[in-house]
Amino acid sequence: MTEGGISPIPREARRYQSQRAGVVSRMAAAIIDALVVGVIALIGYAAIAGLTFMVSPRTFSFPQASWLLSLTGVLALGVIYLTVAWAISGRTYGNLVMGLRVVGRGGRPLRPLRALARAVACTLLPIGLLWCAVNADNRSLQDLLLRTFVVYDWQPRNVVGT
Repeated sequence: MTEGGISPIPREARRYQSQRAGVVSRMAAAIIDALVVGVIALIGYAAIAGLTFMVSPRTFSFPQASWLLSLTGVLALGVIYLTVAWAISGRTYGNLVMGLRVVGRGGRPLRPLRALARAVACTLLPIGLLWCAVNADNRSLQDLLLRTFVVYDWQPRNVVGT
């Protein structure tokens, strides 16, 4: 509740607050996050192309990288994006849109090392998310491995520790 007694949580959602999120909400958040990472990667590519053009406009051609290098770069970008978001606020943009938060034991925010480990696990084994569809506690393989939870949380928070 806020100072005026008005809750920022929609009335229909209040009974789900702090409950563990299911596979559909989590998949939707993951798809949104994949799109965010893709847009960031395209912006980075455009920036590199722009710099290349500014340095040598007469001989300009669009930069080309190997398929393996491009994939590695996008995966690394995804790991960085997830790690920073989970370590700072417990939520990525996709989590924010879907009203989710990643937490550790007792609902505490993830520490940076655990956020990094979870980001690597989620990036390298995204299929592990489907395990929460059959797990009684709605936990993915990454959650089981790293003792994390994804809960519904519409409560606004500024930064870690608040």
